[in-house]
Amino acid sequence: MAFPDPREAAVEGERYRIVSLPRLVEMKLASGMTAPHRLQDLADVLRLIRAADLPHDFVAQLDPYVRDKFEELWLASRHPEDDY
Repeated sequence: MAFPDPREAAVEGERYRIVSLPRLVEMKLASGMTAPHRLQDLADVLRLIRAADLPHDFVAQLDPYVRDKFEELWLASRHPEDDY
């Protein structure tokens, strides 16, 4: 998976151009999958899935390279969070 060109991946925000949610999730997943010291990126995706209540079919918007990892984290998001 190649990181997207910011001019193509950005969407208009209220005041700034920002990266779209699917591209952000892709970048976080790819980073966490390929750099062992970037596991926080995978945790960030798990939090995004929960916070935005992303549906399972969100996976169709993602690059095929990261789809399996998204599905793994989506399934993990269905379990209640531990309180410790």
